[in-house]
Amino acid sequence: MIEATGAQIIITLLEKQGVKIVSGIPGGSILPFYDELSKSNLKHVLVRHEQAGGFIAQGMARTTGIPAVCLATSGPGAMNLLTAIADARSDSVPLVAITGQVNTYLIGTDAFQEADTFGLSFPITKHSIMVKTPEELLTAIPQAFALAASGRPGPVLVDVPRDVQVATARFEKWPESGIPEKRAVRFRTEGEEFAKRLQESASLLASSRKPVLYAGGGCNSSEAAKGIESLLQILPMPVVTSLMGIGCVPVEGEHFTGMVGMHGALSANTAMYEADVVLAVGVRFDDRATGIIAKFCPNAKIIHIDIDAAEVNKILPSTISIIADAESALPVLAQTLCEKRFVLSTDQGSWLDSIMNQRREEKAKEKNGPARFISSIPSLAESAGILPEDIIVTTDVGQHQMWTAQYYPIMKPRQLLTSGSLGTMGFGLPAAIGAALANPDKRIICFSGDGSIMMNIQELATLSEQNLDVTVIVLDNGTLGMVRQQQELLFNKNYSASIFQKKTDLLAIAKGFGIEGVDTFEAGWNKVAFPPKGSGPRFVRCEIEQSEMVYPFVPAGKANIEAICGN
Repeated sequence: MIEATGAQIIITLLEKQGVKIVSGIPGGSILPFYDELSKSNLKHVLVRHEQAGGFIAQGMARTTGIPAVCLATSGPGAMNLLTAIADARSDSVPLVAITGQVNTYLIGTDAFQEADTFGLSFPITKHSIMVKTPEELLTAIPQAFALAASGRPGPVLVDVPRDVQVATARFEKWPESGIPEKRAVRFRTEGEEFAKRLQESASLLASSRKPVLYAGGGCNSSEAAKGIESLLQILPMPVVTSLMGIGCVPVEGEHFTGMVGMHGALSANTAMYEADVVLAVGVRFDDRATGIIAKFCPNAKIIHIDIDAAEVNKILPSTISIIADAESALPVLAQTLCEKRFVLSTDQGSWLDSIMNQRREEKAKEKNGPARFISSIPSLAESAGILPEDIIVTTDVGQHQMWTAQYYPIMKPRQLLTSGSLGTMGFGLPAAIGAALANPDKRIICFSGDGSIMMNIQELATLSEQNLDVTVIVLDNGTLGMVRQQQELLFNKNYSASIFQKKTDLLAIAKGFGIEGVDTFEAGWNKVAFPPKGSGPRFVRCEIEQSEMVYPFVPAGKANIEAICGN
């Protein structure tokens, strides 16, 4: 018979799950857990704000596809964590959040640092669990990991009262780890129906004149990328992506047409508008991607493949729908086309050439200052001895995010980490810390702005303490750039609360945290910014003009093909 406290049960089950690193900050209601944590083999990363602990876990999970763990105490600690949890839910990131709660006999009494974490988290998690006894942890923890990674990934929260952490349970054996099922929870298209719909999809694609592959975050894994590659070998067609799909095909590849949407490439938006068949995989037709939905792909029949049945037919009706993960469906679709002895038609070949020629013309145009700077980073890093494939990129949210999405030459899945659907400023720095923890052989580059970096700038202390190979590059224009841009274009240049009144010395702040910094006007700055492996963090400031704009830009109420393209 095994005897263990609730805290000991959590620690042991995390270790059995293969967890090596957890991020968080202690407080009264989770101290029994932290007491046991200090005696375990788990590495704890002490953050300066709980939100950052959630984003560090996201950085680990987004690069590996494996659920990562973040911690917080009750009340304000758990509340601070909720933004990162909501962000993970929006972008389908597998997390397990463990929060302390006041003693069970105090719940509902407005006790010190009490908040209804379970109730508040329920709308923004994939699942929330409130445990009342230490025995419940034996099922709750494995279940949390299995749910986080199964089907459409997402965050699971486990709220553990303080007295449950110290109470003792007696049981016969430890449970098995929570193994995710590679299937949707409900409504998965299977068996004969799966084969039938793939046959119909293959026939529709084969008969199309202007097919387009529209790939989203569900395609951003190495397995899905291989499926896309095999499909394109049989049926070459333009590939457009959502923001979350960037990386599923190489940005410099022969089929990539660009990101669609408000700040998408004109060639990508045109391809979608003119398409007669859209193969939409792992994507949910988000409003930032579609613009005016009736003019997104108005003449196209849609084949929608997604792991989440709730996303199919939600925004646009599909001609054929398949509830499945991209990794499973794409290779079978490619094989089905192959068995049909598919041969690329003249129309399909001309269509691909036309769209890719438009893409090449766009890329040949001279880039503006920030775009040119961001696109040059891989070569500058390489000149300092860092290979482009050994870089992982994170961004915050704003103009720099869109310039990065548009111009940084992402080569492979999980190389770009960014807050997509929720659009959370403050994401980039802690996500970079998480990516570095999970990928110690890589140099992580975090692109931020002087607005976004302030949201979690205290995590420079965490970065310095961990001495990770992260280079933070801040584009500094003294303004909330994306807000100011929209005010210029849409609000008659009424720059309300978007321009900072006092300049902040960001390099001095970085130095105060113990991080070497450099300005891009200094000679040889790239050697400082991209030091050899194991040299730790760097901070780079790049001053840009307030007048710099992100183009293309689709104003609200306009179709994607009506974008403002600038000069």
